[in-house]
Amino acid sequence: MTDNKFGQIPLSILDLASIREGFNEADAFQNSKSLIQFAENTGFHRYWVAEHHGIPGVASSATAVLIGFLASHTEKIRVGSGGIMLPNHSPLVIAEQFGTLTTMYPGRIDLGLGRAPGTDFKTARALRRDLHETVEAFPNSVIELGNYFSDEGNNGIFAIPGRGLHVPLYLLGSSTYSAKLAAKFGLPFAFAAHFAPNELGNALELYRTRFEPSNILDEPYAMVTVSSVLSDTVEEANFLATSGHLSFLNLTRGEPTPLPKPVANIDQIWSEYEKNALLHQLRYSFIGDKKKVSAELEQFMEAYQPDELIVASNIYDPSLKQKNYQLLHEIWEEKKA
Repeated sequence: MTDNKFGQIPLSILDLASIREGFNEADAFQNSKSLIQFAENTGFHRYWVAEHHGIPGVASSATAVLIGFLASHTEKIRVGSGGIMLPNHSPLVIAEQFGTLTTMYPGRIDLGLGRAPGTDFKTARALRRDLHETVEAFPNSVIELGNYFSDEGNNGIFAIPGRGLHVPLYLLGSSTYSAKLAAKFGLPFAFAAHFAPNELGNALELYRTRFEPSNILDEPYAMVTVSSVLSDTVEEANFLATSGHLSFLNLTRGEPTPLPKPVANIDQIWSEYEKNALLHQLRYSFIGDKKKVSAELEQFMEAYQPDELIVASNIYDPSLKQKNYQLLHEIWEEKKA
């Protein structure tokens, strides 16, 4: 494993097309368009959007459609899914969608795949015919999907567009399951440390030690997603971070909402138990000014050695969210020098 130093690995963005309190879905899409254009101009490596359903604060449910919209307003940055929840769909339909996207935007489209529903159980049942069967079939669905992008198709069935395009596949996970599967298939692996930190070390170790070279990768490629809230001062960053904390709190209470405005005293809203549980689950949220976040990220990078860092950010004000990524990119450039 190489010693992946700060500033020398790709830096990317994960976006959920946040619907903010007081705004609507159309506003969310315009904010995502502005952010990806900033990301491209600044030098971020890729921009992923994630499939979720029935969540009032997330507008990225029709993920392939949103990817097409974002790709159409940029020229070179990689755009993809972080990820498509494959059990929700027929592999052939996904192959056709991403075959179409790759035909329109060659060399720029990524297809990250997850096996969770991206929603609650009731909505998941509305999306799928048989919830258990489709989740259990995930490994075979990944193989089937990959076959549709080959020259030979899948058992005489072809994705058009799609066949022969070899669209890059990535496996996503928040446990060790997808880490082992990505290792077996020789695929890149992305771990969701921004909301599921407990298995990060185990998942990366399993992926790296069990990795089997493939015609896609000769050696493992481990991506890790964290979150960040950077501002000029630690105090301001802590204030801005309350939007994401409240959003996550509402979700865990079973009362999801649009992304709330930040609040001055969140301790008046959550209990001590909720606070401790939530901050533990979000412990790979890097919150503060450049000096604080730079030091914390350096420790994180040294501990886990990711080949690429993907960063999500739940900040209410779009201009301050963009500033967060600007400050993060400045840290990268300073470390690279």
